[in-house]
Amino acid sequence: MRIYIFAICCLFVLNPAFAEYKTAAKSAFLVDAVSGAVIADKAGDELMPPSSMVKMMTLAVTFDAIREGRIKLTDSLTVSANADYKNPTWATASKICLTRGQQITVTDAILGTIVMSGGDAAVVLAEKLAGGEREFVTQMQHRAREIGMRQSTFGNVSGLPHPDNLMTSRELAVLADYLINTHADLYHFFGTRRFEFGGYKDEWCKEWGRTKTMNYNKLLFIMPGADGLKTGSTRDGGYGMTASAKRGERRLIAVINGFKAKNHDQLAAETKKLLEYGFNTTTTRVFYKSGDEITRVPLWYGRQIDVAATVARPFAITLAKGTDTAGLRLVARYDEPVAAPVSRGEKIGEIIAELDGRIISRAPLVAKDKVGRTHFIGRIVQNIKIIFGVK
Repeated sequence: MRIYIFAICCLFVLNPAFAEYKTAAKSAFLVDAVSGAVIADKAGDELMPPSSMVKMMTLAVTFDAIREGRIKLTDSLTVSANADYKNPTWATASKICLTRGQQITVTDAILGTIVMSGGDAAVVLAEKLAGGEREFVTQMQHRAREIGMRQSTFGNVSGLPHPDNLMTSRELAVLADYLINTHADLYHFFGTRRFEFGGYKDEWCKEWGRTKTMNYNKLLFIMPGADGLKTGSTRDGGYGMTASAKRGERRLIAVINGFKAKNHDQLAAETKKLLEYGFNTTTTRVFYKSGDEITRVPLWYGRQIDVAATVARPFAITLAKGTDTAGLRLVARYDEPVAAPVSRGEKIGEIIAELDGRIISRAPLVAKDKVGRTHFIGRIVQNIKIIFGVK
C-alpha cells in the first residue's frame, strides 16, 4: 500500500463537531451536497411515512426513462380510469384533475406531479412506462436500491397512505442528490413556482384548477437560492419537505419530516431555518474537482507505466466555522502497482482528509483515462526487469 500525504497550510475551515440542531420535527437531516458531510441529523435513519415526497422516486424513474430514450417530454399520455378525478381515490387527494380518455403531455404530467402534487399525473406516468402502477412501483424499488437507498420501500406512486410507503430522511437526501446530479438537465422542473394546466376537459376541473396553480413548496418564494424539491403532508404523518438551496458554489440538501405544522408556510419556515443553520455555521472547502489529476498510480502490465488518478465528484470537507485546521492533511492511498487493463472511472484507491488524526472525509480515487494491457512480449520484458531489478 503506497500512501502519499498532501500538506495543507493556512486553510480556514471548521470544527468537525457540529452543534446539535434542535427542531420540533420528528426528523431533520441536513447534508452538504458537495462534501457529503452530514451537518444535522435527528432520527435520520428512522423509517417514516414520506407522504407526497414519494413522488420524487416516481419522477426519478421517469427521468431515467427520458434519459434512456424510452419516453420524450413531448409525448402524449392517455388518462385511464385510475387517474380520472371521479375515482374515489382522488376525492380528497392532491391532483391535477384529469378526465378519463384525455391526453396530457409528459411535461405537463411532470409539472403537475411537482407543482400541484398531482397523484393522478404520477399514475398516468407509471401506467405509460410500466403498464400499471404496481409494475412501476417494482421499478421504483429496484432503482432505489441501485442508488444506495437500502431501507426505503414503496406501496404506490402518489404517496397516499400505504403501509409500504416508508422512507428515511437520509435516503430522501440521497434521492434528492441523485435527481440533482444525475438529472441536472431536468432538475429545473422542481424549481417551478407556478403551473397553469391548460388541458382541462371538464368544467368542474377547470374551475377547480384556477386556484391550484402555486407550488406547495413555499420555500421557493421565501429563500434565495432554493430550487427544489418536494413537500408532502398526511394527517397521521404530519408535514414533510425535501429541499435544496444553493449559494455560490455551495449546495445544501435538507429534509424535514413528521412536523406538526398548520400549513405549508410553516413547513417552509422550518426548512428555511435548517438550511440557514447550515449556511451560517459551517463552511465547505473543495480540494479537487472531477478530472483533476491528484497523483499518478503505477501500473503492472500496462501499455504505459502509470495512470492519472482523479475523483468522480468534487472532493471537499465541511467543518464548523472557526475550526483550527493546523492538523489537517490529505492522504492518497492505493495498492502499487495496479494491474492493467484499467477502465476510465475504475476505482484504483482512495483519498482521505484527516484532521488531528481523525478521518473527516474520504472518496474513491478513480482512473482518469483508460489504459490497456500490454502485449505478450511487453509482459515478458516487464518480468525480466523485475527479475534483474531493472527499473
